[in-house]
Amino acid sequence: MALPDENVLIKVMQGDESAFAALYSYYKVPALRFSISLLKDEEEAENMVQDVFVKIWMKRDHIKPDHNFNAYLFTCLRNMAFDHFKKLEKNEFLRKQYMEVMTAAADDEKEEKERRIYLIQTAIDSLSHKRKQILRLNIEEGKSYQEIAEFLLISKNTVKNQLVKAKQILREKVDFAAV
Repeated sequence: MALPDENVLIKVMQGDESAFAALYSYYKVPALRFSISLLKDEEEAENMVQDVFVKIWMKRDHIKPDHNFNAYLFTCLRNMAFDHFKKLEKNEFLRKQYMEVMTAAADDEKEEKERRIYLIQTAIDSLSHKRKQILRLNIEEGKSYQEIAEFLLISKNTVKNQLVKAKQILREKVDFAAV
């Protein structure tokens, strides 16, 4: 196919779709090869070539038939490739920044959880032996008030009162330490 001349470009400027199709057919393969050589990604290169020709069609009234269209087209493709790389670089930077924030948040969350566990453990350790025993039987072993009462040979009411008092002490110590 012969190189499109000024007349083809003038027809494109005037909205002649068949002239534009001829222009596209002539430049598609070299434009695609050029784009692939820059991007190293065939699919992205095809998209870029399509985008450039869509822009050329949309701005056809700005075409200068007496200027070198070949140079114009390949300059547009090169600039689009640079923009693509900038966008990739920015996306990678944003992804890394996001991952750093998420890692820091996870670390903070882990530290906070460890601190709360330490506070709870310290509060439990401050309980009397009997309260601590009742609390552990209830929470860790899932025993009912009746089962604890029978196991420790105390009344069910004593178990209930000791658990209420133990939980109240824990709540106060942990809430106070958290402030």
